[in-house]
Amino acid sequence: MGICTNEMGILGESTMKKIAFIFPGQGAQYVGMGKELYENFDSVKQLFNRANDILEQDITELCFNGPEEDLMKTENTQPAILLVSIAAMMALKEHGYSPHMVAGLSLGEYSALVAAQALSLEDAIPLVRKRGQFMQEAVPLGVGAMAAIIGLSTDKVEECCKMAADLGTVNPANYNCPGQIVISGHKEAVEKACSFAKEMGARRAVMLAVSAPFHSQLLEPAGAKLREELKKIKIKLPQIPVVNNVYARPEEDPVKIEENLVRQVSSPVRWEESVRYMINQGIHEFVEVGPGRVLNGFLRKISRDIKGYNVQDMDSLQKTLQELEDAI
Repeated sequence: MGICTNEMGILGESTMKKIAFIFPGQGAQYVGMGKELYENFDSVKQLFNRANDILEQDITELCFNGPEEDLMKTENTQPAILLVSIAAMMALKEHGYSPHMVAGLSLGEYSALVAAQALSLEDAIPLVRKRGQFMQEAVPLGVGAMAAIIGLSTDKVEECCKMAADLGTVNPANYNCPGQIVISGHKEAVEKACSFAKEMGARRAVMLAVSAPFHSQLLEPAGAKLREELKKIKIKLPQIPVVNNVYARPEEDPVKIEENLVRQVSSPVRWEESVRYMINQGIHEFVEVGPGRVLNGFLRKISRDIKGYNVQDMDSLQKTLQELEDAI
């Protein structure tokens, strides 16, 4: 049994607990994602068929059967994750669940904007494909890098980046949760910042297997190209609050949403701050909508007073529906 929604599709104010849908970013993809939802929901099947037409590509085949090396290409990964995330959201909505608030990690912010009806699917899918291309092209392979710093305070990670800046650009890229910050920039500078982090007491400093230094200042050229693409589409007033990555706050003005999407490419993702904002707004239940469970891991480290769920296939959908029924 689901929850009754009002005409706007938002849970009624009488609901005891508020729900947020949170959407994953790049790295959550896997071959086979979305297939079970496609096989069990006509609306999802229609969604995938629409995406094939929009992209003039069999994105359905790529999601379900790969090959993995093609799915891992940034220009394919980004539309594929967005598509599967929206499919999972549709499955939840068919059971009566809609969010009070949405947010997404990096790429996931576009899924959140689609969920809030600020972006159409027809605009969002080709837009994130181009976003992926621009991000990949901004820095030659091998020049940039990213690393996860585990077990070090925010202040110390930022200090390590400043200390390594004589070797090139390096800055925090993702403030994921307490004790986990990802840094990004020129490879030599990132490696030096990792060395400083270990000296300062970090538990681990792990270089990440990524194809570009995402959310670093090196990606400003990608943001400039993205700006030109954003001018070609219409961003509408969100129907529910979308907590953005740049400021960790909702933004209603379509012009400012556009500017934030441009800035997001080369600015840190303030994920921990975004989740804390939603908690302060009364959100107690967070449903990770789309492939993977990375965001649930962050939730557990941010607060023990909230509950995280995940919907990516039929098993996780049924489990989440039952747990939400019990919780709300």
